[in-house]
Amino acid sequence: MIFDSYQAYKQAGFKPKACILGSGPAGTTIARKLGAAGIPVVVLEAGSREFSDESQDFYRGKTVGDYYFDLDVARLRFMGGSSNHWAGWCRVLDKQDFEPKAWAPDTGWPISRADIEPYLGEVHDILELPAFRPDVSVSDDIRWVQLIKSPAVRFGEKFADELDQSRNIAVVLNTYATELVGDGKRVTGAKLWSNGDAGTFTADYFITCTGGLENSRLLLWSNQRCNGGVVPNAAALGRYWMEHPTFEGGNAVLANYNEFEVDASSEAFFSPTPAAMERLEILNFGIRLIETPYPNVKRLIADLACTAPGMAEWMSSKLDQNLRCAAQLYVAWEQAPLASNQVELSKTDVDHAGVPRIELHWKKSPLEHRTLLEGLRLFGTTLAQKNLGRVRIADWISNGDDYPTDEETAGYHHMGGTRMGTDVLKSVVDANCKVHGMDNLYVGGSSVFCTSGQCNPTTTITALACRLGDHLSKVIAV
Repeated sequence: MIFDSYQAYKQAGFKPKACILGSGPAGTTIARKLGAAGIPVVVLEAGSREFSDESQDFYRGKTVGDYYFDLDVARLRFMGGSSNHWAGWCRVLDKQDFEPKAWAPDTGWPISRADIEPYLGEVHDILELPAFRPDVSVSDDIRWVQLIKSPAVRFGEKFADELDQSRNIAVVLNTYATELVGDGKRVTGAKLWSNGDAGTFTADYFITCTGGLENSRLLLWSNQRCNGGVVPNAAALGRYWMEHPTFEGGNAVLANYNEFEVDASSEAFFSPTPAAMERLEILNFGIRLIETPYPNVKRLIADLACTAPGMAEWMSSKLDQNLRCAAQLYVAWEQAPLASNQVELSKTDVDHAGVPRIELHWKKSPLEHRTLLEGLRLFGTTLAQKNLGRVRIADWISNGDDYPTDEETAGYHHMGGTRMGTDVLKSVVDANCKVHGMDNLYVGGSSVFCTSGQCNPTTTITALACRLGDHLSKVIAV
């Protein structure tokens, strides 16, 4: 059932056992799992069926530190959440992304990749994916990896009919949970705003799936309002926030583009081996090689003759063979989890319901720049040793200049803030996504990520949501 207002929902007399906040990939996936298990669940969605400027205004905020996107542009507040602007790129976090890195503090998860693998079949159905192919070794340091570009499933569209016809799921639109109320052991209710104060909502279980920024905002504000009664162990709440820095890293000239398997967009993707990351003490990264046909290679040689004579000489030697393509290199890479990168509540600005807006503190560390530079060097060395091509690294990277502000900047990937772990001083939820010290409060979505890896998060978000949905089905049924 889908209701366009909280008032309409109340008239229906639906009695849920669980309340999910947010209808994005995590919230919708968990709701479908609970509904299939015969557990009545309500999904409270702050937005409507469609985008509106009025709804988006609730997402305005401020960023302190490195240049970042306007926060009300970086996510969407209507049914289906930010899946509505998702590009559909899919890959699951690598096995090594779950493991601690000795050279990068606070890395590692309390679960392994094996814990989410049983759910990947469901994820493929949900996201409409073919089976993933194994990585292919290019060298001891670099591997070709598959990044699937799915049909970009819009959860609010794909599952609308199913949700509307369900007897166990009620989706309530235009209903904003402004804060949770708790006693330090349980959440006792959620205060609602629906074009004004809509009272307090109660349920046996609450699962917050409002996104990689809003989960932290909601819990920070709730905890402040009830003196620690919602997140009793709050040292890490809002902290360890991560993105995927993304920039053009340079270009390459290839002896034969057909050496690499490319997708329908003539793009190929590469990542480092775990051994290379450990040897160089860098983080995971992904290089996106985009074919750029270059009929006038001689002009490129002339441009490089003074600045990169070795590269120009190699190109000249290949002119009579099959050298005919240049490529742009885009790099997206893992960001180290730092406690100083965090979501805070504004002390001066509130939204229309009186909830403090977000003040996001975000800054890239020296380890991120080293990963970018050494990653491009590693890729260039592999191409040269295999005589597959030559790489030219962008000057600003080689020279250690500031990051440009006129490029991609990041992936719109919001991770961390309510990270998973066993140490209550450095995490917010346990391995089952339950808030430490609370009996009935869970968190879904990328805010539970401990590390970001290098790939787009939606596939892993959905796998974790399937896992959490199964866990809750067993817990709630008891």
